Amino acid sequence: MEVEKPSLNHIALVVADLGAALDFWGGQLGLPSDAAQTIPDEGVEIAFLQLGAARLELIQPLEQDNGVARYLAKRGPGLHHLCLEVPDLDVKLDELAAQGIELINDTPRERDGRRYAFVHPASTGGILLELYDRN
Repeated sequence: MEVEKPSLNHIALVVADLGAALDFWGGQLGLPSDAAQTIPDEGVEIAFLQLGAARLELIQPLEQDNGVARYLAKRGPGLHHLCLEVPDLDVKLDELAAQGIELINDTPRERDGRRYAFVHPASTGGILLELYDRN
């Protein structure tokens, strides 16, 4: 039996101006987008655009002192993270922790019925990795 592999869910870009980013990615490139939504507990506003089988997530910080704002201030706009769906998030987090992989979230968080966790860039070669539970 073949083991189910991770799949790409989305690529996230941090932006300084969500409206301008939507004008470009949605307006100029024609990518269909969901309505923007504010995520108060993370201090961000996000929008997803369909990009083939995957999506593009645009993230604008709404606060000056959260992780996304610090990222934007330090690195400027651009690639923020890569998100993969895994067959079983709990199992994958346990496997990664057992291998000494540095996790930002030891246990999954949940938003809009979707369970997710982040893996620290120190363990991925410099890329912030988000994992979604496929189940």
